[in-house]
Amino acid sequence: MALSLQLPTASGTLAAYTLRGSAPVKPAPGAKFNRIAYSAAHVVADPLAAIDPWLQCAIDWDTTIAYRQRLWSLGLGVAEAMDTAQRGMGLDWPTSLELIRRSLDAAKDHPGALVASGCGTDHLVLENVKTVDEVIAGYEEQMAAIEKLGGKLIVMASRALARVAKGPADYERVYDRVLSQAKQPVVLHWLGDMFDPALAGYWGTKDLDAAMDTALGIIAAHANKVDGIKISLLDKDKEIAMRRRLPAGVRMYTGDDFNYAELIAGDGFGSEKTHGQSDALLGIFDAIAPAAAAALGELAQGNTTRFHDILGPTVPLSRHIFAAPTRFYKTGVVFMAWLNGHQSHFTMVGGQQSTRSLPHLAELFRLADAANLLEQPELAVRRMKTLLALHGVE
Repeated sequence: MALSLQLPTASGTLAAYTLRGSAPVKPAPGAKFNRIAYSAAHVVADPLAAIDPWLQCAIDWDTTIAYRQRLWSLGLGVAEAMDTAQRGMGLDWPTSLELIRRSLDAAKDHPGALVASGCGTDHLVLENVKTVDEVIAGYEEQMAAIEKLGGKLIVMASRALARVAKGPADYERVYDRVLSQAKQPVVLHWLGDMFDPALAGYWGTKDLDAAMDTALGIIAAHANKVDGIKISLLDKDKEIAMRRRLPAGVRMYTGDDFNYAELIAGDGFGSEKTHGQSDALLGIFDAIAPAAAAALGELAQGNTTRFHDILGPTVPLSRHIFAAPTRFYKTGVVFMAWLNGHQSHFTMVGGQQSTRSLPHLAELFRLADAANLLEQPELAVRRMKTLLALHGVE
């Protein structure tokens, strides 16, 4: 029997919608990838905690770690305590470090599981930071804590550095210090201001080409300490241009949630493999994990057409989830986890479930169905109807 429900539209009316009834794609067991693929994983809030959600953070640790175990079982790595986990947007540094500790511990039960952990300066009180030295000390504090746990670093873009830096030389000084001390190669993190307005002008300029030159200079000076760079500018041409200029062996981890399919597939440019293709560190891989794993498995087998057949339909969903204001994309990621039964509630750290409208979530539901991403259609319909009733649509 077809599943149907009434969904709101952008015009404020209701319209009947019937699910497609297509079975979700599943990756082949034990499929190997020829790309490194990290999913920036979300955290699951504890809805029963007696806290003030806007001011305090309570995590359902069991469900949060179970979600990471699911990602590892699909062959995906976990980029831990990143912005998808609401880092600096409800998730504070002490809780982030506990999350990293628990994730690294859980990964031991999954041989070969990849974990890289966000290292930043978000424990600093932003308005009190006055000097670059304070930023360096902030990075060093988090580096020491993560490396003590045996963690690989993702050196996150710093709001504090964007606040106090006077120009590119200050970025060079900070990253030279950080990279020179790293115990193993790190992933650098360039997050555009569409994801976080406080990062406008990162690398010392609002000119993206000039900013890229600075970042590439830092990487070239420490190529042995840089595994790769994740950029999230939502501009595929900028990513490709930078990818082609990276030192040999340094990876481009696409963070482009608008164009990831074609960037991962690559263009085969040049004799250096990493110049012609991107690896992945993506928030959207949290929401589309089975499809991402299936597509990557096909790509590794040389089945490029099948790769695009699987991943292509997910792109409209991703563009919707990451639509402006892009920083609210976490709501869509958690909504997908709820629809698919990976958590029992649609509650977020910081009350962030309120950042998207009901019509936005209804369109997300339609696009998830169109991309064959509703893993339990009956459950998804029941939960969508619950949300509708909560908003007075019965």
